[in-house]
Amino acid sequence: MKIPYLKCGLLLALCSLSFGFTKEDPTQKPSIDYRQEMRNFVIGLSRYAKAAHPGFIVIPQNGQELITRNGENDGGLQTDYVKAIDATGREDMFFGYNHDDVATPKKEKTYLVRLCAIFTRNHLPVLATDYCSTPEKMDAAYAQNAANGFISFAADNRNLNDIPRYPKMPFRENTDNITAIAQAKNYLYLINPEKFKTKQDFIQAVAATNYDALVMDLYLNDEPFTRDEIARLQVKKNGGKRLVICYMSIGEAEDYRPYWKAEWKLKKPDWLLTENPDWKGNFKVKYWQKNWQDIIYGNDASYLKKILNAGFEGVYLDIIDGFEYFE
Repeated sequence: MKIPYLKCGLLLALCSLSFGFTKEDPTQKPSIDYRQEMRNFVIGLSRYAKAAHPGFIVIPQNGQELITRNGENDGGLQTDYVKAIDATGREDMFFGYNHDDVATPKKEKTYLVRLCAIFTRNHLPVLATDYCSTPEKMDAAYAQNAANGFISFAADNRNLNDIPRYPKMPFRENTDNITAIAQAKNYLYLINPEKFKTKQDFIQAVAATNYDALVMDLYLNDEPFTRDEIARLQVKKNGGKRLVICYMSIGEAEDYRPYWKAEWKLKKPDWLLTENPDWKGNFKVKYWQKNWQDIIYGNDASYLKKILNAGFEGVYLDIIDGFEYFE
């Protein structure tokens, strides 16, 4: 079915207005280099955090293409980006790419493994999260990640709201004191604490495990964790030290965060775009704009400053692949 020319033009005009875009000449390069803007965002955030807390860990999740100029294995290494980060996080490498508890197709798996190998060659650990709940598949995920030198976590559901019952002990459990992400042999990804009624319940549950690193949220029931509470989470059940890292989305705005203003639903700021249809309450942002970046880092009212004040040892940055939406 053909759409009349006038309606096509009207649709394009409406789209341009609603997303704040202007029409680009397809024969010219885009006026914004979306990949470099994301690199710049991460680099600026990292410099701010490490100046305030030397040794602070910065781990971008997904968007591995940013490590090279063109996103390919043979592209030039982006050295400033490499220097700014301490590891990379990757979802769905072996399980969960199309459906949870289903093996990632060979083509996609090969592509992701090759990209992540660039990080390991440059001494940046890879934290791989696979979404699978069948014990045999969880075992396979741990084995395949270990074979590639990746640190892994097999999440039994995509909501990341529980401590998996299987395996009973963390993969490659140990009594080591973990003071750098490269020393970790496993980690727990638990960013949705909805199953825990109180912070005390959450702390007790995590303290009863021997994971080397914990990726968690700053808040539980809208109440931030304190420095003393984070210190309790930094101790494994066996007495060894673990790293506690805070999840933070920088490629989308979340309407359940303290920075969110109710009036944005009626009148959006220029940097705030449409809601993510797959995750209610999450909104695309023009992440390169200063007003959004000021919410995230660089001042005492920023989200990152709250994370630093709470005593976290690093951040796990999500929606790093947000550049794909704009491209």
